Amino acid sequence: MVLAMAQKAPIVIGVAGGSGSGKTTVVREIQRLHGNSSVVVLQHDWYYRDRSTISSEAREHINYDHPDALETELMVEHVAKLRAGSAIEAPIYDFKTHTRSRQTNTIQPHEVIVVDGILILADAPLRELMDIRIFVDTDADIRLARRINRDIVERGRTLESVMRQYLETVRPMHLEFVEPSKRYAHVIFPEGGLNRVAVDMLATKITSILG
Repeated sequence: MVLAMAQKAPIVIGVAGGSGSGKTTVVREIQRLHGNSSVVVLQHDWYYRDRSTISSEAREHINYDHPDALETELMVEHVAKLRAGSAIEAPIYDFKTHTRSRQTNTIQPHEVIVVDGILILADAPLRELMDIRIFVDTDADIRLARRINRDIVERGRTLESVMRQYLETVRPMHLEFVEPSKRYAHVIFPEGGLNRVAVDMLATKITSILG
């Protein structure tokens, strides 16, 4: 029995949605319901391309909300390895300097692999690795308020820089890439992690797949 469970492929869950939509709350609910020992989370944000070869001034003018800003092909490789039962060395990204650390984060395979990010459903090779694709749908004003709080408190940004980025890149890229990717979701979560019915249904589905 133990051998059969060890050989079973893990379930991969994609959690997408606009910036500040409540994806993190959904991910935390998955971890709470199935236990941290069984769930590992891969953040798409970890895979931002390293910008150490250009000046700090030039880094400020990059559109970080465009799919090209992320090394998604590396994430695809990593998810595939985890599905196959191999450990990965996930990158560590510094949002203040827009560079990657020389160190990496070793991640072992788990029963449940959660892929979290605003653009994960916009990439065909990545979404093809997912068994369940979720889109967290939240009103734009709520998403903006959450993003302001996160970027100021957690990432050391100023209100002016957050608002400038939102108007110049976040909102346009959401309309061009994030919102259209909703059609690839298996299920849409209105209200995000606060939607208890949707979260409970997801938990039941995961349990059913894991057997």
